Amino acid sequence: MSLIVFAPMSGHSKWSQIKRQKGAADVKRGVVFTKMTKEIMLAAKEGGGDPDGNFRLRLAIERARGVNMPRENIQRAIDRATGGGEGSVLESIVYEGYAPGGVSVMVEVATDNRNRTVSEIRSAFTKHGGKLGESGSVQWLFEQKGVIEIDAKGTSPDAIELAAIDAGAEDVEADGGLITVYTTPAAFERVKKALETAGIRAASAELSMRRLRGGARGPRRRTEGPRELRRTRRGAPARVARGAGGPRGAKAPGPSSGSTPGPPEWGTRS
Repeated sequence: MSLIVFAPMSGHSKWSQIKRQKGAADVKRGVVFTKMTKEIMLAAKEGGGDPDGNFRLRLAIERARGVNMPRENIQRAIDRATGGGEGSVLESIVYEGYAPGGVSVMVEVATDNRNRTVSEIRSAFTKHGGKLGESGSVQWLFEQKGVIEIDAKGTSPDAIELAAIDAGAEDVEADGGLITVYTTPAAFERVKKALETAGIRAASAELSMRRLRGGARGPRRRTEGPRELRRTRRGAPARVARGAGGPRGAKAPGPSSGSTPGPPEWGTRS
């Protein structure tokens, strides 16, 4: 009796691995493209489909190009938002609440179904130990700012800071090789263009909510709540702004400056 030995099919195994990796990459790219599409549609719906006259749309298009989104997809999103079709029902909603430890959280989402979205957002807060708050319960802790992040590798941080301040930036923070420039919403485009003219390319640029400095807040501490909340709604663009929480066991501060401690009553956003 003879023994027959078959050599392993390395080529087939290699192709299977490549196929799985490509499939995973396609899924991730699809999620990013979906998020970019909704941001473009919201910007076009609110300010029109002409990027020259709509700064928010120009910014959304730049972000989409930064993730290699095809030009055809970008134009299709603009057409859907301005053509009165399904894109016209898309809207932006802001939810407010508290993560574990009393950390104040603001979540901006794009949705075509308010009821479904509020149910999923409430579930995300509850699942990870948080509470969905009323409208205005934590908004007073934040302000809208232009945020420009710059990779300072190969460039003098002092030169970047000087160029940003000369252009009208409010604040500049350096953390290792990352420079973050903060501006008012009105000065955001001007500062961004000035940096580009000076040969300083931004790694990212967006209008975002930033925690107000000062006020009655406890020391900042790390929590996994906001990060987990971000992972819950992968299919819709959601920006999570996080404020500072109080010490362990303390209640989150309310908007009143009086002596009564604790957060306002928690409820649902209508």
